[in-house]
Amino acid sequence: MRVTVLGKSPSWQDAGGACSGYLIEEGDTAVLMDCGNGVFSKLRRYRDYVAIDAVVISHLHADHFLDLVPFSYALTYAPRQQPVPVDRWPGTDTPAHPELYAPTGARDTFRRVVGAWGNEDLIENAFDVREYEPTDTVEVGPLRFSFAEVPHFVHTCAIQVTSSLNGGRRLVYGADSAPASELVDFAQGADLLMIEATLPRPERGGMRGHLTPGEAGEHGARAGVQRLVLTHMSDELDALWARREAEQTFGGPVDLAQEGAVYEL
Repeated sequence: MRVTVLGKSPSWQDAGGACSGYLIEEGDTAVLMDCGNGVFSKLRRYRDYVAIDAVVISHLHADHFLDLVPFSYALTYAPRQQPVPVDRWPGTDTPAHPELYAPTGARDTFRRVVGAWGNEDLIENAFDVREYEPTDTVEVGPLRFSFAEVPHFVHTCAIQVTSSLNGGRRLVYGADSAPASELVDFAQGADLLMIEATLPRPERGGMRGHLTPGEAGEHGARAGVQRLVLTHMSDELDALWARREAEQTFGGPVDLAQEGAVYEL
């Protein structure tokens, strides 16, 4: 199983960067996990968008799903997707129509967002939209996705990815989360935990929704994961400081996600 980081920014993009997006590949199967601002253009560097079998969304914040809009426009209007010849494209009776797995309430959210300026059913027409519950399991080719709800400002699920072809090795993606025993339990013994480390310090008041690098390292240590990767971090946060903070609590080396980085499981 091959994981490529397409975007690792928080809700504001790095200079030239993209928000959350990860390409998961196993053999001929390709799944996009989260599709935040800027991710669609990054995806096109690594995979033809009509060759994406499915998209899985962790939660309905814009920085995790907003590039479903340009993706939908491409699937709807690209010359290769048309039933008649256009330029060098011969026309097709079977245009790409990927599956799209998103949390309960996704259809209503997509319609409100896209309906503000155009056809509210744009995303639903471009994708086969399927809303999931945290107890559900999604299978796409050899890839298997399971979920665990974690505390955030909206309903959010951490995602576990396994493959029937890789001997049971596990990727856990923490999505966005406040400090959470639920995430620790879900990630127990994972081969790779990709965990957010958004904040230089905990929120000063109100509900918590994100982790600091030190808290991310602590979660990885408590879960006993083999490898820890910090993500959802701005380029305005000092990378060396963040790594040092996480390594102190994790008790070992920590990676920082970078666009284009590849992890093999």
